[in-house]
Amino acid sequence: MSGGERAESPENDENDEDDERDEHDGLLLDSAGCVLALAGVLAAAAFAVPRAAYSYDGGFEGEDTDWVTTLVEVPLILLAGFAVPPLTWAAASRRLRPWAAALVCLAVFGLGLWGLDAVWHPKQDPHPGDGPPI
Repeated sequence: MSGGERAESPENDENDEDDERDEHDGLLLDSAGCVLALAGVLAAAAFAVPRAAYSYDGGFEGEDTDWVTTLVEVPLILLAGFAVPPLTWAAASRRLRPWAAALVCLAVFGLGLWGLDAVWHPKQDPHPGDGPPI
């Protein structure tokens, strides 16, 4: 051995494999936040957009269009759906195992949708049973 060379040993090979495995696991755990953000915004959209449909079209000749719902409330719900799951994941995965952090994330998001359902009531069609005129 001369200069900066070091001897190759079986221990170094095992450490390199462990480092690669840890790096791969870290990449999977880091990408979980992105997947949760996508799932959260899709779930929030599936929840909020059908409930706010009457606010978009406004009923007869668009006279009941609710611009507050269209421009403020639904985008804030989508933003919360985008932000809450990865932030919960980041906070929970520091202390818990990944499967437990995923359960915490799911529980927090479910409680958020439940609370939103209890509080948020956009305008609805005043005569939902009436169909189009004959």
